[in-house]
Amino acid sequence: MNIQPTASHFIDGAYVEDTAGGDIPVIYPATGKVVATLHAATPAIVDKALAAAKRAQKEWAGWTATERGRVLRRAADIMRDRNHDLSVLETYDTGKPYQETSVADATSGADALEYFGGLAASITGEHIQMGDDFVYTRREPLGVCVGIGAWNYPTQIACWKAAPALACGNAMVFKPSEMTPLCALKVAEILVEAGAPAGVFNVVQGYGAVGASLITDPRVDKVSLTGSVPTGRKVYAAAAEGMRHVTMELGGKSPMVVFDDADLENAVSGAILANFYSTGQVCSNGTRVFVQKGIKDAFLKRLTERLAGIKMGDPQDPDVNFGPMVSERQRDIVEGYIAKGVEEGATLVTGGKRVDGDGFYIEATVFADVTDEMTIAKEEIFGPVMAVLDFETEEEALTRANATEFGLAAGVFTADLTRAHRMAAGFEAGTCYINTYNLAPVEAPFGGSKMSGVGRENSKAAIEHYSQIKGVYVAMGDVEAPF
Repeated sequence: MNIQPTASHFIDGAYVEDTAGGDIPVIYPATGKVVATLHAATPAIVDKALAAAKRAQKEWAGWTATERGRVLRRAADIMRDRNHDLSVLETYDTGKPYQETSVADATSGADALEYFGGLAASITGEHIQMGDDFVYTRREPLGVCVGIGAWNYPTQIACWKAAPALACGNAMVFKPSEMTPLCALKVAEILVEAGAPAGVFNVVQGYGAVGASLITDPRVDKVSLTGSVPTGRKVYAAAAEGMRHVTMELGGKSPMVVFDDADLENAVSGAILANFYSTGQVCSNGTRVFVQKGIKDAFLKRLTERLAGIKMGDPQDPDVNFGPMVSERQRDIVEGYIAKGVEEGATLVTGGKRVDGDGFYIEATVFADVTDEMTIAKEEIFGPVMAVLDFETEEEALTRANATEFGLAAGVFTADLTRAHRMAAGFEAGTCYINTYNLAPVEAPFGGSKMSGVGRENSKAAIEHYSQIKGVYVAMGDVEAPF
């Protein structure tokens, strides 16, 4: 498969190149080899993209919501028809196994396009009677939105941002992560093929400087970022200078609490999904696994047995279920945390080593006897490293689970549903799970609290973040004035 795109950027309905921009090498994480080369956007490219979005947004907002929704639903159908090719490309882009990308990436992107396509025509205002007078409201688009993506789910994130933005009548300029620049270009292609006007969804490539130039441009009305907390702080501050609308989906150090009465097999499955899916490169991962002392030994034993089922190898092989880290740098970061865990006295139960050979592979790693003050229990690692912590009581578990600056997600496994709902109510997190973990259907809101972000993606809640309400007061009688 030739994965070198026609050009680096997609602007105003067509591929655009400007080789004056710095090189962006696309490195296949399974081999460490360069498989494509793109170029970062120059100021001229950024200007072209924003100008196209500004112009196209007016036309797009003039379409009926039903017409806009029809385009998004067509795009969803096209995306599903091409799921295989899009999944292969996603695997080249990220290193995630095809076994995973074929069911979790383009498919979830298509779900978002379909959901918001169906929702578009229901985005309406309301009538408020005031005696004989009345007020009506209009829900209007914000204008030009900038989306900045992360490298772990490039197709999904592009669609999670584009679908609600376009459903509301906005246009978007999307900058993918420089580590995974390929997939968003295909999203742009598909939207044009589905009938979106040229310029409604544009893709520009680049490093941090390109993102900074986008979010500070006066033509931009909204910024939506998926990324780390440090990046989020910078983007939020820069966007605030222009009083722009902002959605931030940032990092986490989420707790997953396992009580003695939990179904052991389900709890272990949840812990695997919360730590090792996408090789641990998921922002909502439940990497602090609090296990009640009575079940701890059985939990660790069964977890170790289940991890023997990991199959590494060529991520394009449908039988492979565990891929490499996205980059050499990310693997180095993870190795540093593993060393810190050993140094600070945690018990290394399994894993902890890089895998010999090509690519950026590292073993699934489990630490036990972890305490709250250890680095691996406090900082987001973004890799396949699970920290297992003991607890005795429900009150203790909830207090310690919330003792973090993050608040993206939290989960609980227990047979006692009354306790489960108490825990969910007590968690200081935006996305919570009972007897499961890391499911993110488009119908449900997704997002965090505290330092894990502001706003919500997905569900009807996303409409609030890509539109604004205008109130119109209508007087039915004479106007009274004091003089």
